Amino acid sequence: MAWRFFFFLTLQLLAAVLGWWAWGPWGALVGVLLASWFAFGVETWRGLRVLTWLRANAEMAQAPVLQGLWGEACDRLRRLLRERDKQVDASTARLQAFLEALQASPNGLVLLDGAGHIEWFNQTAAEHFGLEIERDLMQSIGNLLREPAFSAYYAGGDFTHDLLLTGRGSTPTHPVRLSVHLHPYGDGRRLLLSRDVTALEQAEAMRRDFVANVSHEIRTPLTVLVGFIETLQTLPLPEAERARYLRLMAQQAARMHSVVQDLLTLSRLEGSPLPGMQDWHPLAPLLARCEEEARALSQLLTPEGAPAQQLVFPVRSALQAAGDIAGNAAELHSALSNLISNAVRYTPPGGSIVVQWQAQPEGGARFAVRDSGPGIAPEHLPRLTERFYRVDRSRSRETGGTGLGLAIVKHALQRHGAQLEIASTVGQGSEFAVTLPAQRLRAAGAVCAPARP
Repeated sequence: MAWRFFFFLTLQLLAAVLGWWAWGPWGALVGVLLASWFAFGVETWRGLRVLTWLRANAEMAQAPVLQGLWGEACDRLRRLLRERDKQVDASTARLQAFLEALQASPNGLVLLDGAGHIEWFNQTAAEHFGLEIERDLMQSIGNLLREPAFSAYYAGGDFTHDLLLTGRGSTPTHPVRLSVHLHPYGDGRRLLLSRDVTALEQAEAMRRDFVANVSHEIRTPLTVLVGFIETLQTLPLPEAERARYLRLMAQQAARMHSVVQDLLTLSRLEGSPLPGMQDWHPLAPLLARCEEEARALSQLLTPEGAPAQQLVFPVRSALQAAGDIAGNAAELHSALSNLISNAVRYTPPGGSIVVQWQAQPEGGARFAVRDSGPGIAPEHLPRLTERFYRVDRSRSRETGGTGLGLAIVKHALQRHGAQLEIASTVGQGSEFAVTLPAQRLRAAGAVCAPARP
């Protein structure tokens, strides 16, 4: 600043001396005026350079290199612009991170302006409502979601509760349910949140069905027991009639006990740690025990005079080569035995039940139970492992089933990393196959064990 002032005075003094030497006093005055205008022109030119730079959006790469006051002003402006760019970059990064977090949200988010036009939405919302960026931005939400329930919800202005809608791609066999909620914010804007509640609704429906089924399964035999007890307490019955009532009461008590035991088994399977890999059990005795139980059950269920069922199991000498299996022996026996006993219960007299054990090339094994029973319709197959689900309730009760057997089988097999596959044709029978992982088997045979009647 002092240097610029000194330069200005020196220039005027020099111009005054030259003017005095050339033209006298008036020359000195003219020299001072010319020097002032020259200095003014130089400063104006420097200021115009700075102004031109600022008018051109003040790009740092185009900043003029100047000295003096204007140079200091440019340097300060450059520093301010550099700090501004850093703040803009930081804000942009934070905004991008925020948008990425919203994109990763499992819930759908749609930003609406005051007129209900879509300003932004994430990928989840696009999947929920079938939206596209290029097509649907700044479109009215009312034109895209045309369900009467949503239109009434949006127009009503009462956003204190959620609204349930049928999701995009919903079918009768695979329903999709969405929960949407509008949240007002800002100056008339709204945030539309969507959430897929299909699994929650299915879980709630399963819970209601479970409670209803348990209540029904226990209430029916309990009602019979209460009735028989009142009869025995109030009426003098002959000994034979009394013995028949006691036998029926024992049957109903056994039925309730079976339901409770199966429920406890399911609870234990769901709450206990997964079976480890340190406990190995030979497969031959396990399958031999299943065979003995199946043959005894078949004899018990076959009416007198009716043809016996044909039960075919792997040859025991071949099963010795099947090796050992790692896991919980009781759970594995329960699962495999359940599959065989189900086949025995639902196969008519004279029918056949074939049990196979086959080693797989990758080291695993396949256990299959095939029967010649009535078969199962395709619409029932996906639900067979649900608790208390029965294809034929009357038939199931006649055979003593609780509707929990396949649910126990599924949980026990899943705990051992095994897969259950069900195939059936109405009128031709069914096949229940279990694929066991290689890591739970050792010294398994390489070929299918031959069968024996």
